[in-house]
Amino acid sequence: MRDEPENTRADVPPGRLEDVRVLIVDDDRDVLDTFDAAFQSEGALTWLAMDGNEAVDVCAEDPPDVVILDMMLPGRSGFLALEKIKGKADSPIVIMVTANEGRRHQAYAESLGVDGYMIKPVPLERLLTRVAELVRERGPVRRPDGDSKWTADEDETDEPGQDVGSESGESGGGDGGGGD
Repeated sequence: MRDEPENTRADVPPGRLEDVRVLIVDDDRDVLDTFDAAFQSEGALTWLAMDGNEAVDVCAEDPPDVVILDMMLPGRSGFLALEKIKGKADSPIVIMVTANEGRRHQAYAESLGVDGYMIKPVPLERLLTRVAELVRERGPVRRPDGDSKWTADEDETDEPGQDVGSESGESGGGDGGGGD
């Protein structure tokens, strides 16, 4: 979708997510663009993906610190992507963002290791606050030296998919929420 993550906010003071690498996975271009702008406004380096296979590939090649993951995705569902992404001890923080309010979906995501579960439309401040809390709890991210695609660079995008959110709610690790 994009060759490099984007963070073009050099003129803005550092935010609470300064240099945190956030992979945003959703097949709705409007959701991607909105989340992208919100995370960049907090200093995060972002990478956008529109399907579950791309999310798994990015996480395998150069893992992000945080993944914002939609449930209903082309190629590989959010659940199948979550299973692959959370399959290691050093896996990234994953927050599933979904329009589906079913509690069974939430319980299943939690059984796969999701760190947070929020229902669309997600209030951006709530999402940003939850990510900042989880990053703070986990502590500083240590990375090996070497090349990484997670640098601020220009935006190159493909055509968007479509997916629309529903009611608002949140759950981190076990309280409230639904599914997509």
